[in-house]
Amino acid sequence: MLFWDDLKVGETCDLGTAQVTREEVIAFAERYDPQPFHLDDNAAAMTHFGKISASGWHTCAMVMRVIVDSFTERQLVSVGSPGVDNLRWLKPVFPGDTLAVTSETLELTPSRSKPGLGSARSRIEAVNQDGVKVLSMETILLVLKRTSAD
Repeated sequence: MLFWDDLKVGETCDLGTAQVTREEVIAFAERYDPQPFHLDDNAAAMTHFGKISASGWHTCAMVMRVIVDSFTERQLVSVGSPGVDNLRWLKPVFPGDTLAVTSETLELTPSRSKPGLGSARSRIEAVNQDGVKVLSMETILLVLKRTSAD
């Protein structure tokens, strides 16, 4: 298991990849972000996107899935998050793209009120198959300390 005590500032990690499919882009948009450029080829062609693009919120959801799968694989003892800072959708994400997600640990802070917890601030970035950065955000993760497992 990977605890807060095991994390290191400056550490980087390749978290995994997500495939972007047209069917998922449209299904997500229909349910959560039904703007025409996420749903319709003709409407999208009239925008700066030029073609159907994924909702930024869909991009976040795909990145979140990669993050959680990585936590599971690495057995990181995460107990939630108080939020995200500095979220930026830098370039559009299109069906057919493959997103590679990385993290860099920026800061580790022990909890003052809960001695068995610490927080980890990380920069999360996603790039497409051409190496173009499409998303950047800072996450704050609550992680159990090793001492809390004793």
